[in-house]
Amino acid sequence: MSEDRRQLFGRQAESDAEALLRRKGYKILGRNVRSPVGELDLVAKDGEVLVFVEVKARRTDAMGGAIHAVDGRKQAKLIKLASQYVAQHRLGSRVCRFDVVLCRGGEDRPGQLEHIQNAFEVPGHVLRG
Repeated sequence: MSEDRRQLFGRQAESDAEALLRRKGYKILGRNVRSPVGELDLVAKDGEVLVFVEVKARRTDAMGGAIHAVDGRKQAKLIKLASQYVAQHRLGSRVCRFDVVLCRGGEDRPGQLEHIQNAFEVPGHVLRG
């Protein structure tokens, strides 16, 4: 798969994940939120909970599939990015959660979506800005 097709596949997965979350009642606050450290795929609110969503798209389950791409190092990076987001937006202390949306299958377009709420634990579930 060429780089352009891979990028298109990833962008489509993010769009599909965003649509899924909207159907579930989430309010999307940001998409592809960049900082010098990296990027948050989606930032949303689920009721009063601030949710940082990592979207992982894979055409196959080779190498353990998409869920294995959110390892301890990636989790630490997401926590750092989320802390920066809370501070930058002056949100004070916030209860937050980290979700993962797995997008599997399809040659050019993701097929199956799986939404994992609270995919990994954050001590205290509160980020301070």
